[in-house]
Amino acid sequence: MTDSLTIQLCQLNQSVGDLAANAAAMLAARERARTAGADLVVFPELQLIGYPPEDLVVKPALIERAAAELDAMAAHTADGGPAMLVGSVFVRDGDLHNGMALLDDGKVAATRFKHELPNYGTFDEMRLFQPGPLPEPIVFRGVMIGLPICEDIWHPDVCRHLAEFGAEILISPNGSPYEIDKDTLRIDGVAKRRAVDTGLPLAYLNRVGGQDELAFDGASFVVNGDGSLAVQMTDWEEQETTTRWTRTATGWRCDKGEIAPLADHPEDIYCAMTIALRDYVDRNGFPGVVLGMSGGIDSAICAAIAADALGPDRVWCVMLPSRYTSEGSLADAAACAQAIGCRHDVIPIQPAVEGFDAMLQGSFADRAVDLTEENLQSRIRGVTLMALSNKFGPMLLTTGNKSEMSVGYATIYGDMAGGYNPLKDAYKTTVFAIARWRNGKRPKIGLGPEGAVIPDAIITKPPSAELRPDQKDSDSLPPYDVLDPILQGLVEHDKSVAQLVAEGFDRDTVTRIERLLHLAEYKRRQAPPGVKLGTRNFGRDRRYPITHAFRSA
Repeated sequence: MTDSLTIQLCQLNQSVGDLAANAAAMLAARERARTAGADLVVFPELQLIGYPPEDLVVKPALIERAAAELDAMAAHTADGGPAMLVGSVFVRDGDLHNGMALLDDGKVAATRFKHELPNYGTFDEMRLFQPGPLPEPIVFRGVMIGLPICEDIWHPDVCRHLAEFGAEILISPNGSPYEIDKDTLRIDGVAKRRAVDTGLPLAYLNRVGGQDELAFDGASFVVNGDGSLAVQMTDWEEQETTTRWTRTATGWRCDKGEIAPLADHPEDIYCAMTIALRDYVDRNGFPGVVLGMSGGIDSAICAAIAADALGPDRVWCVMLPSRYTSEGSLADAAACAQAIGCRHDVIPIQPAVEGFDAMLQGSFADRAVDLTEENLQSRIRGVTLMALSNKFGPMLLTTGNKSEMSVGYATIYGDMAGGYNPLKDAYKTTVFAIARWRNGKRPKIGLGPEGAVIPDAIITKPPSAELRPDQKDSDSLPPYDVLDPILQGLVEHDKSVAQLVAEGFDRDTVTRIERLLHLAEYKRRQAPPGVKLGTRNFGRDRRYPITHAFRSA
């Protein structure tokens, strides 16, 4: 029995399905932990195969390779160095489990399986895994360690069960996606409660990085049994932290370590967009991104995010003016691209517009000019940008915000065409907030330039698609400071029209917005992925039928 332990917490990124690379990164971290004198090295949930694996995890070949890779990793621990706690998948009695393995003395010394499988929001683990039994502690160097895996700590019964069976330390490996204000919820709302409830210290270890529509913020920490914060790791960056633990008269305690500051709001949102885009572009093998730079705030902030994610030299902004594009928008787009330091080209679309007008004049002869001609401009831009993407390789970035996506003010096969959308879960008021923030500060993980990157004229001018003379968003939508709270009520909280009217909103306005929200569902189903920021993003969280007749009015 030992009275002290040194535990290395490894907050790492991971690549879903790249088992060899994930294993190599963990073994390299183990070598660094050996130098730090660690007894045990801990990695996040499903670190070997990547999280979330979705249906990839049911492929027999992946399951077999994961088992072989885990055995090979275990063999490295025969050298007398630190043991490892590694997250992977396991088959027991024909059932597939999400679990953790203790690798020690050259073998898989113990395994424990996740008991509580989340099946809400972005999670559908009940579809993939079977729950393990209520876990019992593992014994490591004579110390009883409980391993509540991610969702397990959100349910008090698991930690209480571990405590009743003699656990002395709780280590919780996580794959917990970012949401606004979630770090406070994890620490104050969950971890401290479990620690105080059981009287046991709890180490919470989370992964970092992007995976399709999810961003993982890290922000790992340790709380002691009295609820006090002993260690706070950074957010949005990989980090390996050595924690030292001592047995006291009242139980085990983690020594006070670094308390890293976490990103304030809205830097946290900006970092989520940045890291998600970076990992999406890099892991899918794109050399960079191309986007339409309109002179408006949405494309400007997308260009800034892309530069911070990839570096300005991998961002290509293209202004595609029509006869309705103002001189101010031309100048603003050029000034923004110059401030960011990225490539900027101008390709007028008027020749294509005239070609389509001539081509369709017979069919449209008895019809007045309407939204059709406006959408044609957007679709011509989409075709042009996709041609550049096909010819030169960069992924096309779309730039529509959540307010527009909610009410259908985005053109399918036009400005919705592309591979990824950083603003998909950001309301228009959020876009303004992060634009102002970015002009005053570069994000901690940013690769773009210091200083202001978005001209004030872009932030202050009335939003417009510039698809007809003197067009403004406010011509057909309420002001965004009215629209966004209505959308947040309808989308994030599933409120009825009556509830929003009771809160002071105009009935006719709310009824119209609800109607537009439902009508646009078919468009959103065809939209590119984009990073989740709030509690209910379109796609993974909010899954409505395209065809339905219910209205809450």
